[in-house]
Amino acid sequence: MKWNKLYEYPKSIRSLIKDERHYEIGSEKLPSVTTILAATQSDEKRASLAKWKAKVGDNEAERIKNVAASRGTNMHSHLEYHLNGQGLLDLSSEGQVARNMADKIIREGLNDLHEIWGSEVVLHYPKRYAGATDLVGIYQGRDSIVDFKQSNKPKKDEWILDYKLQLAAYATAHDCIYGTNIEQGVILMCTPDLYFQRFIINGQQFRNYKQEWMKRVEKYYELKRI
Repeated sequence: MKWNKLYEYPKSIRSLIKDERHYEIGSEKLPSVTTILAATQSDEKRASLAKWKAKVGDNEAERIKNVAASRGTNMHSHLEYHLNGQGLLDLSSEGQVARNMADKIIREGLNDLHEIWGSEVVLHYPKRYAGATDLVGIYQGRDSIVDFKQSNKPKKDEWILDYKLQLAAYATAHDCIYGTNIEQGVILMCTPDLYFQRFIINGQQFRNYKQEWMKRVEKYYELKRI
């Protein structure tokens, strides 16, 4: 695993516009990838989320979401420090759980990472969207977008469509700005009880997700015009 800073990635400022996350890049304020995914999610997914909230209650649903988000942020910090050749000391109970999750991903997921172009990389597609991916580089010999995910429980492949579309979004933006042709996305996922999963999408399947993503982008702007 080595660093190779092939590209100069932009800095950005995150902001909320009408409760939607945006990235300020240059003179543009672009909706985030997650904002677009949330605004264009299927009726089926909305119904499933509403059913879960009704089952556990709004307060518990919010608590679960916040705990997962905080733990995920902490795990990402450990991984970012590791990629930069540093260590992160967090002696809190949450920090220890997140550190163990990060270590699991390092041991089982990063051996196939051959080259790093950037970590915590901000990417954008002019006039359409922006976002930040965890890693860009070469994974198993292919130019790849890599995202780290925490999960409360193991995931089935059919449950992670939004994660796949995120990878496609970042790859499409990278291709647009830097003239690349990234056709592989990698998800490295771990649960608090250290169950590790790896999902790899490439070739025609990944190209299909790129096309599906751009349809979601256009749907988002259509909804904004209504």
